[in-house]
Amino acid sequence: MMLKKINILCLLITTLACCRCGIYSFTGASIPAEAKTVSVQYFPNNASLVNPLLSPSITNTLRDYFMNQTTLQSVDNNGDLALEGEIIDYSTTPVAITGDQTAALNRLTIKVNVRFFNKYDESKNFEQTFSQYEDYPSNQNLNAIQETLITTIVDNLCQDIFNKAVVNW
Repeated sequence: MMLKKINILCLLITTLACCRCGIYSFTGASIPAEAKTVSVQYFPNNASLVNPLLSPSITNTLRDYFMNQTTLQSVDNNGDLALEGEIIDYSTTPVAITGDQTAALNRLTIKVNVRFFNKYDESKNFEQTFSQYEDYPSNQNLNAIQETLITTIVDNLCQDIFNKAVVNW
C-alpha cells in the first residue's frame, strides 16, 4: 500500500515538472524554454466577400488556442512567439452537381495567410496560407447557417495554425 502511494506521488511530481518546464506540454507543443509570451495581431479581412464577424473570430480563437494549450502569456505586441496575417478568401461555391445541373451541396471556404515568428528559433518562422471549408446543402440559406459553419471552419483553421507553429506538424 505504501509503495502504491509512493508511485502515485512520483507520477504526480513528474507530470507537474513536465508541464511547467516550458519545453513539453501534453498537447504536443514544442516551445523554447526561453519563450514566455505570445502575440496574435488582428487578422484584417482582405477577402472580396467580407463577413464582419470573421476577423475577430479568427483573431480571438487563435489567441485562445495559445492561452489554453500553452503556458505562454498573451501580450499585445512583440511576443517571443508572434503571429500576424490576413483573411484572403471567403467564398461559397457549388460542389456537388446533380443530373439536372443544380448544386446539391455548396462549399464555404475560408483562406488565411499567416506569418509566424519565433524570437528564439528563427528556423521555425514561416509564412503560409491555410484553407478550410465546410459543405452545406444547397437548399439551405447561407445566412441561416453561416455562424455554425464559420465556427467550425475557424476552429479547424486555428488548430492547423497552432499545429504548424508549435506542434511542428
